[in-house]
Amino acid sequence: MDELEAEFSETLLCEHSAFFIKYSNHVPAGFAQCGLRSDYVEGTESSPVGYLEGIFVNADDRKKGYASQLLLACEQWAKDMGCTEFASDCELDNIDSLKFHMAMGFDEANRIICFRKSI
Repeated sequence: MDELEAEFSETLLCEHSAFFIKYSNHVPAGFAQCGLRSDYVEGTESSPVGYLEGIFVNADDRKKGYASQLLLACEQWAKDMGCTEFASDCELDNIDSLKFHMAMGFDEANRIICFRKSI
């Protein structure tokens, strides 16, 4: 929790990122974090690119359109920041995320497997 708090606090101070919170009956139901990426973003042709860094909706609040509302807020923020493209990613085995992205109009740009090892 402390690590997340530190990361979110740092991100909130950055002018190239934004958080959006969706409330249901005055209680947080979900959030989305987006940012601008100026490095290469797979499948894009412009820079910077708006990027969905994370999105989450509480299990009890799903299937109410909250995630799409949060995504639209992120996309509008990216447009306001001068972006003409918006991107995201998900883990290969995260089928729910894949379905969400496809339903929201994203096109799959690539699939990769990343490797690491201790040396």
